[in-house]
Amino acid sequence: MEPISNKTRAQVLIDALPYIQKYNNKVLVVKYGGNAMTNKELKDAVMTDIVLLSLVGVKVVLVHGGGPEISDMLKRLGIKSYFVDGLRYTDDETIDVVKMVLAGKVNKELVQLLAQHGGDAVGLCGIDGSMLVAERCEGTEGQDLGYVGDIVKVNTKPITDALANGNIPVIATVATDEEGNTYNINADTAAARIAAELGAENLILMTDIAGLLRDKNDPSTLIPFVNVSEVPSMKRQGIISGGMIPKIDCCVEAIRRGVEKTAIIDGRVPHSILIEILSSEGIGTQFT
Repeated sequence: MEPISNKTRAQVLIDALPYIQKYNNKVLVVKYGGNAMTNKELKDAVMTDIVLLSLVGVKVVLVHGGGPEISDMLKRLGIKSYFVDGLRYTDDETIDVVKMVLAGKVNKELVQLLAQHGGDAVGLCGIDGSMLVAERCEGTEGQDLGYVGDIVKVNTKPITDALANGNIPVIATVATDEEGNTYNINADTAAARIAAELGAENLILMTDIAGLLRDKNDPSTLIPFVNVSEVPSMKRQGIISGGMIPKIDCCVEAIRRGVEKTAIIDGRVPHSILIEILSSEGIGTQFT
């Protein structure tokens, strides 16, 4: 790779300045998952992006899942995994593993990684300070999903306290109900609700695809901008289908609840968060 000249370095910073000013002291919620969470090089790029944004005055909140790690641990313990409508059926045994893997292993590894990259992170989960209060949710046909929850209330104080202390909150998406039961929460849904309650400037969902494609088999048909009013007709046309439906529903929900804009970006591209935040073109599909 050719070395970058000092003049080019200066120009890059000048070009980024309006975006740094725009996001200064604003909240950015990043839902972290997919390939970017398992590939070491991509993981390092994400941590670098988050630390850099935090140091230039952006209040970054990192919300994470950990599906593959949960599946791996269940397999090692000889507990069978099965899914209903794309959601993991979560019984008593499984919810203990979910709590252990998400709030323990994955969460603390991310906090440690951010620290290695010079970030000041604090690990939280939805149970801390009753941050995420949930109720049991049912499948679309009324099926029992076990301890899978819908968020009914968000208490942002643990998050805003961490941000006020200059920390990067790293949030594992498990929740509790009034009776003290623990629930597994979809990380996209949790990130959207947290972004809305914090009045975030932007919500970014990291995925393993380029964004919303007009033809799902052709990456060159990426749709860069979508107005939320267009979403119902895109569903009818089949442009939004399958696994994209819940993700885009989360984006629409966040916008309707007051988040300025949301984006689905390709986490397989190194530094995709910086490209999205610090450039006019962005990356992926933006919803406004």
